[in-house]
Amino acid sequence: MTMATMSDALAGAQGKGRRRGRDLAGLAVILGLAVVGYLLFPNNLALLTRMTAIALLVLSLDLVTGYCGVATLGHAALFGTGAYASGIAAVHFGITDPLLMLACGILGGAVAGLVCGVVILRAHGLPQLVLSIALIHLFHEFANKASSWTGGSDGLAGIAPDPLLGYFEFDLWGRTAYVLGIILLALVFALLRLVVRSPFGMLCRGVKEDPIRIRAMGASPKLALMKMYVISGAVAGAGGALNAISTQVVGLDSLSFTLSAESLVMLVLGGTGSLFGALTGTIVFMFFEDVVSAANPFHWLTMVGALLIAVVLFAPKGLYGTVADLAAGRRRAGR
Repeated sequence: MTMATMSDALAGAQGKGRRRGRDLAGLAVILGLAVVGYLLFPNNLALLTRMTAIALLVLSLDLVTGYCGVATLGHAALFGTGAYASGIAAVHFGITDPLLMLACGILGGAVAGLVCGVVILRAHGLPQLVLSIALIHLFHEFANKASSWTGGSDGLAGIAPDPLLGYFEFDLWGRTAYVLGIILLALVFALLRLVVRSPFGMLCRGVKEDPIRIRAMGASPKLALMKMYVISGAVAGAGGALNAISTQVVGLDSLSFTLSAESLVMLVLGGTGSLFGALTGTIVFMFFEDVVSAANPFHWLTMVGALLIAVVLFAPKGLYGTVADLAAGRRRAGR
């Protein structure tokens, strides 16, 4: 083995070690924040569980928008489908085991991702955005009209999940739902880190940068994006199912255009093309929204808008993306 080969192998091993270290650090941060949240806000675990469910939605959006470059304002269709799939399974089919309800939500979200992918990926740019808006309104209207299954505008109530693993009941304090949500988020985050760094993930990034070159290399950009859309739908469906299990009701707001727009705002706030950015944007936005709306119920949207303008102007790569760039610059300067 030559010195150059040994050097390349050592560099590769060091790179893998650093990535593994960042993964473990990311999981440690998630679990650490979860413990801190549980200790500081024991009476507000419902908000933290909701934040966890929305974080799954924003992570799923990052897969198709941040990593694949697909413009969409209708991603809540996948989240809402997962929520309704989980709720319908419990109310109409008697599937009340929370893990089975979660599986139903994941399956429903994946199917919705396939449907949305087939429609949205037929266009590019602005027409793609318009198609996504049309889809979220169609999903919303379908759920409203199918009231015998979804409860319509009254919402789907009567969801009563069994104790988790037969022992841990879903009480009014939301402890079990919160722990389930944190474990789910940590598992999904770890799996998505593997996905985005895999050859498939690199292929999707290549499609975002130059689909013509990817096609010339013999790969199918559309097929790659379709697969990522299904994965994204499964993740969003998991978030929707978690929301249905924790709140025990599913309303039309889970399929709203507002939720889609807010999830995109959270992603931009944290930084697109980064799973850590998606989590950062969700935490900052939802905490800021909760604190400001409580302090000023009439003008809190003005303060949220000011925050977003400041981030876009002074941190165009998002909060996490900007901090990561500054840290990387300092490391290079220190060498």
